Parts: sequence; structure tokens; C-alpha cells
Amino acid sequence: MNTPHAFHTRNLSSVFTLSIVVALLMAALSLVGLLFPMATYPGQELRQSFIANDIVNLLIGLPILLGALWLARREKLIGLLCLPGALFYVTYNSIAYATAMPLTWPFFVHLGLVILSAVAIFMLVSGVDGVAVQARLQGRVAERFGAGVLMGFGILFFLRAVAEFFDGAAGMAEFGVLVADGLTTPFWVLGGLYLWRKQSLGYVSAAGLLFQASMLFTGLLVFFILQPFVAGTAFPLADFVAIFIMGVVVFIPFGLFLRGVRK
Repeated sequence: MNTPHAFHTRNLSSVFTLSIVVALLMAALSLVGLLFPMATYPGQELRQSFIANDIVNLLIGLPILLGALWLARREKLIGLLCLPGALFYVTYNSIAYATAMPLTWPFFVHLGLVILSAVAIFMLVSGVDGVAVQARLQGRVAERFGAGVLMGFGILFFLRAVAEFFDGAAGMAEFGVLVADGLTTPFWVLGGLYLWRKQSLGYVSAAGLLFQASMLFTGLLVFFILQPFVAGTAFPLADFVAIFIMGVVVFIPFGLFLRGVRK
């Protein structure tokens, strides 16, 4: 890891160290939330939403982060492209948690996770050789399709977040999700725009953004399945079907990226 590689231009050991710290903090927070819910989440609404999400973090968030980190450390291009997406998954969740929480210790830890993961993403993306990645992937990843999916879903969820934000009817947990959508989906639009224009940053960022979006949809499906058991709520069949369809739409261009990397 001490010498430049074909797909990155600087030593990434500090990024890998930050990623490990992020993984440990996320796992610790999720375990504390599961073991001590009354002390962690002051309110029934927060417990109903975040206990199930803590399970999702351990089942999905942690494995994808560690898996992408393992591949990146082995100098695999797919790891270098997906690790920012796995970190962005953590960023999204921590924004939602921090926004919904009162000013207690979990708020500050989640805020720290937002900062650490964002710094790691910036260091990693800026350290990847975009020209080399573009030369490897151009013409192999259905650029316009992937870009259209990113921009379409980015605009859709951003407008939804803005509309519901000003509606003012959301509870704190849902409000946190709206803030997370509002702050992160513009990056889907930007990444899609760069890819649409076939610029190097689009090839570097799009796979991670599609990976993050795919895992968010997957996590939400698991969340819907867990909610009746954890919170005693009814299973939202209509929402489950809608999210499943959207998840499939996002998985297709991500799969094309994976195929392009392997060629």
C-alpha cells in the first residue's frame, strides 16, 4: 500500500484506517442501541424507527463497508469504486440519526461519524486516478443509463424531501430521513451529470453512488420486514413493492458497472 497503483495516485492507508474507525463506531452505536434502547433513544417514535435500523446497520451497513474495504486494500478496482459508496451509506444513516436525536451523547457520536466518513470519502475519491478509471470503463458501463437513473432518483427524492420538509407533519425520525435525503441526493444528481458527460469524476463516483443507492433500498426492504417484529406495526406491503421495484432499477446499472470492471 506504500506505492502508487494503476488506479490511485497516493497512499490510501489513512483512508483505510478512517474506514475501520467508521466501521467500529457504527457497529458499537448499533449494538448499544439494541442492548440499551431506553437509554439511547428517548422516545417511542425513535425506538420504533431506529432499533430496526440498528439491525439493518449490522446486517447490511457493516458487511458492505468491511467487504468494500477488504477489496480496496487488495488493490481491486471494484473495491476502490465501492468503498466511497459504503462510506456514503454510513454518512446517510448518521445524518438521519443525528438530525432526529436530542443533544445527548449519541448525537455527537453520529455527528462525528458524518464527519469521519465524509473526510474518508473525499480523501479516497481525490486519490483515485480518474483518467485511468475512465480509460478502463468508458464504453463498458452503459453511461447514459446509469447517469439517468442517478439523476432521476436524485431529483425525485430531493423534491420529495423538500416538499415533506415544508409540510411539517413528519415526526423526528422521519424528519431525520428527510434531511438525509435532502443533503445526499444532490450528489446522486452531480455524479449522474458527470457520468452523462463522460467525465472522469463520473466514472470514479457513479459506481459508489449506485452501490450506496442499491444498499439503501435493500436496507429499507429489510427494515420493512423487521418493523412488524420490532415495533409491532403493520407490514407496509405497498411501500415494500414500490421500494423493491426502485431497487431493481438501481441494481441494473450497478450490475453493468460491475460487469464493466470485470471485462
